[in-house]
Amino acid sequence: MRPTVSFARRLGLFCLLGALSAAPAAAQQKTAKLANGTPTVTTSDGVKLFVKVAGQGRPCVFVHGGPGAGSHSFEALGGRALENQLQLIYVDQRGSGRSPSDPQKNYALARLVQDLEDTRQQLGLEKWTVMAHSFGGIIATEYARLHPDRVEALILVNSILNLPAAMENMTSYGYTLLPAEGRPPLDPAQPLPQRWGMVVGMLNQKKLMDKLQYSSDTAAARANQVVRSVATNRELSSQVFRYPDYVQDLTPASAQLTMPVLVVAGREDQTTGPEHYKSFRFPKQQVALLPGRHNPYQENPKEFQQAVTAFVGKLPKAKK
Repeated sequence: MRPTVSFARRLGLFCLLGALSAAPAAAQQKTAKLANGTPTVTTSDGVKLFVKVAGQGRPCVFVHGGPGAGSHSFEALGGRALENQLQLIYVDQRGSGRSPSDPQKNYALARLVQDLEDTRQQLGLEKWTVMAHSFGGIIATEYARLHPDRVEALILVNSILNLPAAMENMTSYGYTLLPAEGRPPLDPAQPLPQRWGMVVGMLNQKKLMDKLQYSSDTAAARANQVVRSVATNRELSSQVFRYPDYVQDLTPASAQLTMPVLVVAGREDQTTGPEHYKSFRFPKQQVALLPGRHNPYQENPKEFQQAVTAFVGKLPKAKK
């Protein structure tokens, strides 16, 4: 999650069913092998998404956070190291990363979930593993709730299921990073969006946002370099909070999802909240608690890769 300076954009950056496509039945069938490359994927309402397929093994779609961050940063900093175990499907959501904006401005949660399902159908996959980071956890969990028969497993990396709770933690901790001299009082009676917006605005102004998200200046510098290396569409970030579905608490729904779940959490992740994962109720979940803050795939790559590889290795063998 990379909040920016304006309030609407800051709020959006904190941090995927519509009618099914009328594709013929053959498009629903699993192909013998999904080819690597950049397939053309156009959603059922006509938005062409950026999609890249790379690696080998069971198919795994990556649901990025932000909202609006795109998948490039994860690919460069964490995904490529997993491509010998997983065939990763990097998708940039509409209005995000390298995907175009929606001319109709439809960025509802149901629409982003349907975009994922459209992608699965057009790639010819019967099932896939779904991996999500940060805000992407909301989208991935809602997708799994609506399409449980299409999800082999979930991998939730520092993921959010209750956005207001995560914002509350980020506000409280972020305030402590601000210099005591000159920071205004934090009034608990103010609505959460106002308190959150004030703290995030000051963190950006004081160039302290990286202190919230990364354990070291080196990690922050490398991540920022990767982010700047590609042009990034951020329209989703300015639109997403028009929709109340994104601020619903999905933790009760987690109790009904019976697929295997790996929860990766950072001990010092003050962006999502270091206790946030403890509210998850997936019946078949296991937790990998790693050192570091919000981006364990970059800050602790060896431990992250080991956790994911061990989890994937114990999944039932995929059908050929």
